[in-house]
Amino acid sequence: MEPIKVTFLGTSGSVPQKDKNFASVLLAYRGDSLLFDCPEGTQRQLMASEHSLMSVKNVFISHMHADHFLGLFGWISTMTLNQRKEKLTIFSPKSGKEKITKIMREVIFPSFPIEFKEIKKGNLMKNEFFEVRAFPLKHEIACYGFVFKEADKKGEFNRAKAESLGIPPGPLYSKLVNGEKVKVGTKTFTQKDVMDYTKKREGRKIVLVADTRPVKETIAEARGAALLVHEATFLDKQKEKAIEALHSTAKEAGEIAKKAKVRKLALFHFSARNTEETEILEEAKKEFANVIVSKELETIIL
Repeated sequence: MEPIKVTFLGTSGSVPQKDKNFASVLLAYRGDSLLFDCPEGTQRQLMASEHSLMSVKNVFISHMHADHFLGLFGWISTMTLNQRKEKLTIFSPKSGKEKITKIMREVIFPSFPIEFKEIKKGNLMKNEFFEVRAFPLKHEIACYGFVFKEADKKGEFNRAKAESLGIPPGPLYSKLVNGEKVKVGTKTFTQKDVMDYTKKREGRKIVLVADTRPVKETIAEARGAALLVHEATFLDKQKEKAIEALHSTAKEAGEIAKKAKVRKLALFHFSARNTEETEILEEAKKEFANVIVSKELETIIL
């Protein structure tokens, strides 16, 4: 099973802290590096991580508040200095392209193409190994959560069975696995003739939720997820402030994880007024046992 690596490039919300950068996450899987939010300081955090700042092909901006996208400009400038040629795709809510290009227009001249795609509810990208989709959150402006879903494994190719059927090793095997029919002599074979479906496996799911009040959409999208990354800007004693600022408390994040029956909850996006990790952790644990307070440059491997 290919590992999925989830690295916290930052864990602070709204303002950076002496020991915490703005919140953002990099997800690495099968050679793809997906960046979720790109606040100020992201490129430096990438340099401090095991990941290459040049390797990211897709960036997903949850919403157009400055603490979630201002890092794009220094990062793009550095990649230009390093003569990047590969296309970068930036997914952002409506008006994102206009705001980003307006800032870039006079000061950055990228050495590589940048494609902009507007985030709407539903599928954003898909390949043979995974897909990424978005769902709406509740914040001051349009804001989205993201679902990374690994492709389901239909089963395993049974080589011994294929050989017993007289199918010669080689390209015919991959054709069968891909669902094509193949003919050997007078006989025609299909995928079901050579697959062991008892070894099928549902793909892993990771859900990332930035600035929001608790919403039912998160529970639905995170149902059974291997990992839920959820903001915990405030504590329950600050709930009135959370409601006013349209953020979540650690307790509320725990409640979401419990209702969605996820396997693991990772909290991030902490207010600078909440520096006691134990207090944050204990509050969430009252609702959901398997929870961590994420740390700078910490990597969760699934």
